[in-house]
Amino acid sequence: MTTQELIAQIHRKQSFLCIGLDTDLEKIPSHLLSEEDPIFAFNKAIIDATHQLCVAYKPNIAFYEAYGIKGWLSLEKTIRYLNEKYPEIFTIADAKRGDIGNTSARYAKAFFEDLDFDSITIAPYMGKDSVEPFLAFENKHTIVLALTSNEGAYDFQTLEVEGEAVYKHVLRTSTTYKGAQNLMYVVGATKATFLTDIRKIVPKSFLLVPGVGAQGGSLKEVCKYGLNEDVGLLVNSSRGIIYASNKVDFAEMAKAKAKEMQVQMSEELVQRI
Repeated sequence: MTTQELIAQIHRKQSFLCIGLDTDLEKIPSHLLSEEDPIFAFNKAIIDATHQLCVAYKPNIAFYEAYGIKGWLSLEKTIRYLNEKYPEIFTIADAKRGDIGNTSARYAKAFFEDLDFDSITIAPYMGKDSVEPFLAFENKHTIVLALTSNEGAYDFQTLEVEGEAVYKHVLRTSTTYKGAQNLMYVVGATKATFLTDIRKIVPKSFLLVPGVGAQGGSLKEVCKYGLNEDVGLLVNSSRGIIYASNKVDFAEMAKAKAKEMQVQMSEELVQRI
């Protein structure tokens, strides 16, 4: 998917909502456990109920790898279902990969070719040769961890080195990488006030923003500091939507929660864009 196709979908749906498919067998409704593939059954129901209200889905790969080959097959079925039935949806492999060049190239092949995700999250700690192999894929997007929403983010990301915070150095340096036009960045919603400085470095890039809802981030604050002329935001909600109910009405309740966020996003777009 091209960036322009993503932007067009955002305006068409008046939404920049990304739904995280962090599917946990211990949390899904118990009646689904009798299904042949409970994870896929849950994901399919959530997708069918919410696809008109969001522009992206983001499976966190750990929730699938934890179940071994069965979990990986559930992931494969989920992404195939999305690509075949709802091809306009932007897909994100929340894998947080990051390794030296030849290994990164294999990760890129796995997620971009074999699974056919539109994008993947990347840890940039090992530098340019761990990121550029992902950027070599046309119309695929690499989402670099910049400033995350977790408490431990302050251990390294905000430390100053030669007068500049590490996360700013990551942003600035990554813009020099070959294929940098296909970069996006993870910025946690709990760090909304940092977005002013982030936008000075990457004014046109899309930002994937987790942490709204269950982690306490404010959508209004994220929009105030993070929106650009092309919207430039994908705001993620996982638990707050997919686990809105653990009963047979789980898909309908997920749709209701997604609708609440979509309405708020529409209001922000009308006000600010």
